[in-house]
Amino acid sequence: MSSTLQEEILKLKEEKNAIILAHNYQPGEVQEIADFLGDSLELCIKASKIDDKDLVIFCGVDFMAETAYILNPDKKILIPDIAAECPMAHMLPEEELLKAKKEHSDAGVILYVNSIAESKQHADTLCTSANAVKVTESLPHDKILFGPDNNLANHVSQRVNKEIIPIPNGGHCYVHKLFHIEDVELKRKEYPNAEIICHPECDIEIQNACDKVLSTGGMLKYIAESDNEEFVIGTEIDMITRINKEIPNKKLYPLLEGAICETMKLHTLEKIRDCLVNESPQITLPANVTKKSKKTIEYMLNV
Repeated sequence: MSSTLQEEILKLKEEKNAIILAHNYQPGEVQEIADFLGDSLELCIKASKIDDKDLVIFCGVDFMAETAYILNPDKKILIPDIAAECPMAHMLPEEELLKAKKEHSDAGVILYVNSIAESKQHADTLCTSANAVKVTESLPHDKILFGPDNNLANHVSQRVNKEIIPIPNGGHCYVHKLFHIEDVELKRKEYPNAEIICHPECDIEIQNACDKVLSTGGMLKYIAESDNEEFVIGTEIDMITRINKEIPNKKLYPLLEGAICETMKLHTLEKIRDCLVNESPQITLPANVTKKSKKTIEYMLNV
């Protein structure tokens, strides 16, 4: 780390008693100034244990910062660029979920943490890609409404003895939709000794064609513990940035060079600096939404 801007951010962070949380898909220069890097589950857990900080700077997308607010409504939760929205999270509006619940009144409701707070409040629990199967098995219902990611719903459906009903029809991550079978076949020929790992937000045929299907946190752990030296990584490109830094003795290749989440890249060092200086943009939610949503997050964390 050598940037003057990075040094300025670190100084401001100390002065303001702030903590910077960043998702694995953040670019390298942002990963370097973060106090904590993680996947959605790890960030949820970390956000639930922030006691000694006054400001939380969340370098991720909107639903992540909202989750931090739900768990810490008494703290200032800031996001460097308010336009950093997760398109998938907005594919399941509150009214569509309520309609599905009415049509399937006997079903439990599990929402991916990648969902908006207004919808979260109507779920029985949340899940992440790391714990989706475990959370699904924890509910007593034989039928589960699951949204908004259809591919994660299919991933869970293959691993539990329950009826999984995806909502909405076609909910997806546009980055993980970029991967095709041809990409997997090409990398198998190009790197015959490499294991191919993909994220459960990938299409089910991609999942079935890969050697492992893991959350980003799961990828990091698996690669660190594996005897294998080569891996093809099927998720957002900057996951490789983190793994390369923490496990430098492995050879990593992207399943697709163009797998880039544009909204994750909206948080620049300049915006993080300005966010600390101005203590804005700030994330807030209505008290009733916060209270109801917190119960769904707590259920997941307890599982």
